[in-house]
Amino acid sequence: MEQSLLVSRINDAIRISDVSATPKFVGFLRPEEVAEILNTVRLQGCRYSFFGGFSEAERVYFGVFPDWGEPEDGYFPITALTFKFRESDTLSHRHFLGTFMSLGITRETVGDILIEKGRAVAFFSSDIVNFVKTQITKISGVGVTVTEGFSEPLPGHTGFSELSDTVASARLDCVVAALIGGSRAKAAEFIEQKLVLVNSVCCDKAVKTVKNGDTVTVRSKGKFIIDSIDGKTKKDRLILKAKKYI
Repeated sequence: MEQSLLVSRINDAIRISDVSATPKFVGFLRPEEVAEILNTVRLQGCRYSFFGGFSEAERVYFGVFPDWGEPEDGYFPITALTFKFRESDTLSHRHFLGTFMSLGITRETVGDILIEKGRAVAFFSSDIVNFVKTQITKISGVGVTVTEGFSEPLPGHTGFSELSDTVASARLDCVVAALIGGSRAKAAEFIEQKLVLVNSVCCDKAVKTVKNGDTVTVRSKGKFIIDSIDGKTKKDRLILKAKKYI
């Protein structure tokens, strides 16, 4: 999407949401477009969030919400479709996207496409889902069955890697810094930009306390499960143990 047009659409969504007191959305957006919005658009005082159908999505919707509406993922007009095919057939991202484009589906209405043997999950703007379900029976000549929704784990999630560190406190900015291997300042920046989710809910409060069992997602950095954050070192720092989805 052209830069000036994108900024205009975001500003229009913010204005209309404020006047009509209803949520408004713009998407799907590429990571560089999200960065452009965060750097260019005046978002102060605006209740907004980004979501792409699952917490680690690369392509996301921008949503702006009135005062009465929490910016929760469930509000977003995004629907997942699962495509099943024979495991012996080889299909790639290019095959799926090519089929979608051949039907006149625009790139802005298609989010991430996740593929594994015999299954793919793709995310769409909800208003085109019925069209996709009724029009697609083959992807690049390979027969597929299409159903709405998806089952966990999503394609591409093959397991976990374990990590451990020590943190000064269980504050979200401390924990995020440890999880991504960065500074607290960088972690605070991610949190302020609404790029951090706790238990699938966007959180912009650096002082939020993280607990055992919480799931923390840092967009573009990964999704983590907090195994424990309660043991202490001799220097009175908390021992953090977590798992990262891989």
